[in-house]
Order: sequence, then C-alpha cells, then structure tokens
Amino acid sequence: MLSRYIPILILATLSKHVFAFDVIAHRGASGYLPEHTLAATTLAHAQLPAYIEQDVVLTKDNIAVVLHDIHLDTVTDVAEKFPERARKDGRYYVIDFTLAEIKTLVVHERTTQAGEQVFPKRYQGSQAQFSIATLAEHLELITQLNRQLGASIGVYPEIKAPAWHRKQGKDISAIALGVLETYGYLKKDSQIILQCFDFKEITRLRDELGYKGQLVQLIGSNNSHLLDTTSSIKELATVVNGIGPSFNQLLDKAALSKGQLKPQTWVTQAQHAGLLIHPYTLRADQLPPGMTLNEAVTALHILDVDGVFTDHVPPVKTAINQLR
Repeated sequence: MLSRYIPILILATLSKHVFAFDVIAHRGASGYLPEHTLAATTLAHAQLPAYIEQDVVLTKDNIAVVLHDIHLDTVTDVAEKFPERARKDGRYYVIDFTLAEIKTLVVHERTTQAGEQVFPKRYQGSQAQFSIATLAEHLELITQLNRQLGASIGVYPEIKAPAWHRKQGKDISAIALGVLETYGYLKKDSQIILQCFDFKEITRLRDELGYKGQLVQLIGSNNSHLLDTTSSIKELATVVNGIGPSFNQLLDKAALSKGQLKPQTWVTQAQHAGLLIHPYTLRADQLPPGMTLNEAVTALHILDVDGVFTDHVPPVKTAINQLR
C-alpha cells in the first residue's frame, strides 16, 4: 500500500492541491490495440487524453511514418512478406522499404525477436488488419476528430534516431516539420509538444530549423548526464520547455529503500528552472516495482510533475480523479 512510502500527513493534504496533469496517450491507445495504428489513435482520442504521441521514422522514399522503432520486425509480418530484405544484423529497417511496400505489412502486437508477445494479455486477435500509417494520416485523423467533436487533443511527436537517419542521408527533422506545418501544427497556438532524445538535434530544431513550439528533451540511460548539475539543467532550460525522463529516474532510490517518497535532486532543480516534467511510461500491466497504479499516480502528484505517458489512459484518469 501507498502508506509504505508516504507519511500520513502528506496523504491528508493531497485533496487540498489542484492536480493539473497532462495524460499522454503513449503510442495511441497501445494498451488496447496494436501501437501507433490509426485504430489505436482513434480509440486514444475517444479516451480524451491531453495529447496523443506519434513516433516518427522515415521510409526509403522519404515519407514520415508513425512507428516506434527504426526497424519493422517486432511489430509487423515483414519477415514473412520480405524474407530477403533483412540487413546483416537480421533486422528489417523501415528506411529500406518504400511506403507502398510498408503499406502491404500487417501490424501486430509487439513481440520479442523470438516471436513472443511482449504484453501477453493485450490484443490477441488475428483477423482484424492493422497497418502502418503516415504522420500525415495521423495528423489528419486527430485534426478531423478534434473539429467534429469540438475537442482540442494535442499531438506529441518524437523525432526518432535523427543522427542515424542523417548517416543514411536523410533529414528526418526537416521532413517531419514540413508535415507538421502542412497540418497547421507550427502555428503559435498549436496543441503540440515535440520531443527527442538527441540534445544536438533538439538545439538544431531551435536554432537551424526554427521550431518555436514546445520542445521536450527525453532522457534515457545514455544521456542522463544532462540532469547531473544545476548548470546543465539551466542550459536545458534555455532550449527546451520540458524534460521527459523514465518513471524510475524520478525517485530517490535511497529514500525509497527506507519507505520514503523523495524526488531525485534534478526534479526540484528542473521545477525551479520552470521546466515541465512528463515521465514515461505508466502501464497498468507493467507497474513500477512495489506500486499499484493508484500509488504510482499518487507518487507523481506528490512529486508535482506535470503529466505522464501511459498505455492505459482510462485507469490513469480514474486514479487522477480520485485525488481531486
């Protein structure tokens, strides 16, 4: 129970605070339908998150498509349809296929390279045909649903592996920004947050490509040094509007081992610098160790972060409403 971590006094004061919190549909409604498909985006929109996420990669013919990985084999039947097209490492890369070829693929639930479903209790059907969609298709869908339903659900694209794409001779950021501009997402009041793990590309988006919208620096194990010092966080704050860490980067592990919920030092420093904090990824079927979903949401509230990426929007929204 949450009382293992949080003093009763803190629990008693929760209802006194306004919980302004962005729920971000991670890869669409990925806890219920195959990730990043138009069906998952449609369902996510119906669940009324603040934003829906799109990971962006490029095809051989320079089309921005929405897919989490630069390769295809863990979410499609590419190995069955194009067995001869793997690279030497055995992987099938999006960039080696035209959009027309990619449109022939069927998307399934994410699997390991051994073929086992990563989240075994998720979508298990085999008859419905899901496919990879372009960034343009996703933006059109969300824009039209917003228009017809009077909604203002935003988009949260991620520029995937920009340095890798550049080595392949492709400028993914410029292409993605072109699509976003076509659908009106580069205007001053657009409901968009752009994200990337690559700090060099983050600064390029600002300085060279002129992106003026909200920008989030994603944090992983290979760039956590960006949060090491007050000066590095202040440097981030000159370029970005927010930080996207993993959930386990938020909590002081020494304090947690003693039954206390305490933020890591960088969290407080980032908040003092005026940065949003949008951690990833809260999943009902893969929760932080020792926590229920409600406990994890309450921990996010106590840490005063600004939102969370989740595969399961409805139960997260229910947990939030219980704190209001």
